[in-house]
Amino acid sequence: MTDAPPAWDPRQYSRFQAERDRAALDLLLRLPGDLDPREIWDLGCGAGQHAAMLKRRHPAATVHGLDSSAEMLAQARALGADVDWRQGDIATWSPEAPADLILANASLHWLPDHPALARRLAETLAPGGVLAIQMPMAHETRHHMLLRAVAAEGPWAATLAGVEAIAPLLSPEAYYEVLSGTCGEIDVWTTTYLHALTGPDPVLEWMKGTALRPFLAALGDPAMREAFVSALGARLSEAFPSRPDRVTLLPFPRLFLVARRR
Repeated sequence: MTDAPPAWDPRQYSRFQAERDRAALDLLLRLPGDLDPREIWDLGCGAGQHAAMLKRRHPAATVHGLDSSAEMLAQARALGADVDWRQGDIATWSPEAPADLILANASLHWLPDHPALARRLAETLAPGGVLAIQMPMAHETRHHMLLRAVAAEGPWAATLAGVEAIAPLLSPEAYYEVLSGTCGEIDVWTTTYLHALTGPDPVLEWMKGTALRPFLAALGDPAMREAFVSALGARLSEAFPSRPDRVTLLPFPRLFLVARRR
C-alpha cells in the first residue's frame, strides 16, 4: 500500500457526472419532509455540488463540506456557494456542534470498521437529526472482480499485492442493527442502476475516476502501468461489449440508508 493516498482527478471523476449524481439525488429525495436543519455536514463532499444544493434548499443552515482532496475542494470553492469547505479525514472527523443532517454520498465505502463508523456518525447527530448515506456495492460487481483478477495475475502482481481494493459492505440488516440503538426511524434499501455509457473503453474510464486510483498510484513504472491498464481494458471490453448503438451497459448496485436519531 502506498504511504500517501493517490490524488483525485476532478475532471476524470466528472466524466460520468450524470450517472454518479443519480444516486445522490435519489438519496436526497428520501430525506424527511419535516427536516429543518441548522447544522449540515457533507462528508466526502467532492466537488461540492451537493453541499451547495443543500445550502440552496436550507439557506438559514450552516453547511460544511469535508473532503480529503485539495483538488476536489478547489473545484468546490469555485462554485461560489456559502459553504464552509474543509480539508480533512472522515475517519477522524468530529463536529463542533451536533449535526441536524449528515450526508455521506459515495464516501464511507473507503473506510474500515463500518459498525463503529456508523455508530459514531449517528451519535454526532442532534435529537431528530438525520444520517443519509449512499455507498456503491462495488466489491461484488463484475468489473471489480475483473480488477482484482487482473491485478493478481500479471507481472505487476507483486507490486499490487499490498493495494487495498474496495471491501465488501455490511448487509442491510447489519446496518439496521448497528443504528437501531441510536435511531428510531431507519430506512435501508438497495438499488441497481443500469448505466448506459458511451465513448471508448467507458467501463475502464469509469473505474479510472475511483477504484483504479490506488492501483495506478502503486505502479511507479509508466510502462508497467500502461500494460496493466491495457490488460484490464481488454478484459473489461470483453465482459462489457459495446452494443450496435455504441452504448455499453454497466449494472451498478448501491446501498442507501436514512436514519433519524431519537
